[in-house]
Parts: sequence; structure tokens; C-alpha cells
Amino acid sequence: MKGTLSDFRSYERSVRLLMVNQFTINLGFYMLMPYLAAHLAGPLGLAGWLVGLILGVRNFSQQGMFLVGGTLADRLGYKPMIIAGLALRTAGFATLGLVESVPALIAASAATGLAGALFNPATRAYLAADSGERRVEAFALFNVFYQAGILLGPLVGMVLTGVDFRVTCLVAAGIFAVLSVVQIRALPARRAKETKGREGQTVLAEWRGILANRPFLLFSMAMIGSYVMSFQVYLALPLEVRRLGGEGTFGTAAVAVLFAVSGLSTILLQTKVTAWCKSRMEPGRALTWGLLTMGIGFVPLLVASAVPVPGGGISLWLLASVAPTLAALLLAMGTMIAYPFEMDTIVRLSGDRLVATHYGLYNTVCGVGITLGNLLIGAALDAARKAGLSALPWLALTALGLVCTAALYVLHRTGRLAEPPSDARPEPLTV
Repeated sequence: MKGTLSDFRSYERSVRLLMVNQFTINLGFYMLMPYLAAHLAGPLGLAGWLVGLILGVRNFSQQGMFLVGGTLADRLGYKPMIIAGLALRTAGFATLGLVESVPALIAASAATGLAGALFNPATRAYLAADSGERRVEAFALFNVFYQAGILLGPLVGMVLTGVDFRVTCLVAAGIFAVLSVVQIRALPARRAKETKGREGQTVLAEWRGILANRPFLLFSMAMIGSYVMSFQVYLALPLEVRRLGGEGTFGTAAVAVLFAVSGLSTILLQTKVTAWCKSRMEPGRALTWGLLTMGIGFVPLLVASAVPVPGGGISLWLLASVAPTLAALLLAMGTMIAYPFEMDTIVRLSGDRLVATHYGLYNTVCGVGITLGNLLIGAALDAARKAGLSALPWLALTALGLVCTAALYVLHRTGRLAEPPSDARPEPLTV
């Protein structure tokens, strides 16, 4: 931990502030969002389809607007978009705690999603710009702060929601309000490097230029599987734990262990894993090993599915907890290997221009992929339950990992993950 703090202090103020920002953003977000559905369905008494609609609007507004948020960041500067996103989420979270009408709840949910679309691409482009040659290491440390917020947020939210969910909403809104003020006062202004040379270029021309960047698009498509696999810590793994261990105290505790293993392993090991990988392999090779590790993560569940389910006792508890926990650890390890090089590769493939826009499009592509992938995994889980084929979802996820690993390996071996030469960098098409 001392090494992590020492690394943190070695970066300039803007980079340190962006890392602390991300921790605080995730703290505020995850102290509220895990408990929102229960609030909507419980005290407010909304129907299940309305709860799904309100939550879906948040996800859609964020994923659908990432490209717009990235474009605005490249055109107007990174700092204004970060502040605008934080302010919008302040308003959205406060509204979620103060209103009960469905239209107002939908509007508030959309605002919280749009907020993420504004500050996420800007934050990552800003971090990439100010970390310079230490970009990979900076993103590794950024992920430590990111995971720490995810780990601590639900615990704080559980305590506050025990008092009143409205208290949770207002505290979360207060966190984002304070964070907004801090950005206004302490975050230096920063703009995309190539802004001065883009007078007269339309947004559509810039987007067409990015869509013509074939290596970037192929990389984005290949990385979708990594997000589908990592999301299973929140979907398939908890469902498997509860399928075997039940909905009681044991099932709840085992699910909590999944999240703790995933978050704590990242906090403790991320910088060490990144340093080891960077000293021994090229970025493309590290990405390949990262996705392969994630795909292998489902093998313990595949093996466990061949074991007869015990009637109860310690054998059942071990079956319900050991394989999912090992899977969560391997998924976290694969993400640790891949994530810093993934963020760095996006910058390299962009030719270091329109970086926030590239991040925005990348997030949109992966977000759509997560939605479709989770629908398919959900269908596989239902089919497995009905047909008694418990191995089906794990077989599908392992195959997904292998396919994505093969795709990245081909991109790496053919040189498509290397930085394009200056005369081959994608330029916005003129109209």
C-alpha cells in the first residue's frame, strides 16, 4: 500500500485529482444505485416494468450519449465537461430522493446517465494527456481508485439507506456537489491538442473520420467480450451462488465475498501486475493474456457443474462459493492485466487526436455489446435451468473469452494495435 501511495504522489496535481475524483464518483454512485430498485418497488410501490424502465433509461442515456460527451470534451475542453457532468449528477441524485412522480423519476434517471456520458470520456482523455509517458501506469493506478469506490460505496449506502433512502440520495448529491466545486477551483483547464487546427470541421466529418479508422473499430469490437465477461460478477456469478446456496444468509454472504474478492484484489495487486506485464510484454500481448485469463475464469464453474449437487451441509456451501469466488478472482486478474493497456491502446489507435471522442465511441460500442451479451447470457441461464444443463452458460462464456482472445491475437500479430505513422493517422473528412 505504501508503494501505491508513493506512486500516487509522483504524478502531477491534475492526475492525482482525477484519480481521487473517480474514487469519489464511484463512491457516490454505488452508495445509491444498488438500492434504487428496492426503493422504487418498495416505498414508492411502482410496478416492475416501471422500475425496469427507470433503470433502463439511465443506462440508455449514458451509453447512447458517450460519443456526444466525448465530442464536446474535444471541442470545448475536458474541464467544462467534467464539471457539467458532476453538476448534472448532483441534480439527478437529489431529484431521485425528493420526487415520487414517474415522469420526474425518469427525467432524474436520464440526467444521472447523461452525466456519466459527459465526464467519463473527458476524464480519461485528460488523464491520458497529463500522464504523458506514464500513461499505462497512470491508468493502472486509476483503476485502483475506481475499484476502491465500487467497494466502499455499497457499504456506505447500506448504512445510510438503513436510515432512509432519501438520506442516501441527498448525501450522494452532496458528494457530487462538493466535487463540482473542487473541480472549478482546483482542476487546471485542459483542451485537446489538435483543437486549433480544426476550425471549420463539422462534427459529422470528425465522426466519419473515426469510423474510417478500421484498426480502432476492430479493436473496439474485439474488446466487447471482456466487458461482457467482467459484468458476470454482477449477473451470472451471484445467480449461481444463490441457485446453489439459496437466498438466505449464506447466499448473501457468499455474494458479498465475490464483490470483496474482485475489488480488494485489484486494490492490492493492480500496480504490481501492470509493472510486471509492462516489463515483459508488448501491449497487444498483455491484452491477449488478459482476455485469455478472463475466459479461463469460467472453467472452475464449468468443472463444478459436473459435480453432483450435495443435499446440504459444508459440501454444498463449498460448491456454491469456491468456484464462483475463484472465477471472480480470475476475472479481476484478467481485467488487471488488460485494462491499463486497453486505455493506452485507444489513445495510440486514435493517433493522439480526438482522444475523448474515441473514448466516447469505444464506450458506446462496448455498452451496446454488454446489453446484447447480457441478454444472451440471461437466455443461456434460463435455458440451462429449464433443461438441467448447468454447464451451458459457463461453456458459452469460456468460448466467448477464447474467441475474443483469438481476435486480439490476430490484431496484435498483424500490427493493427501499433500506433499509426503520422502520415496514416485518421483525419476528419471534409465536406
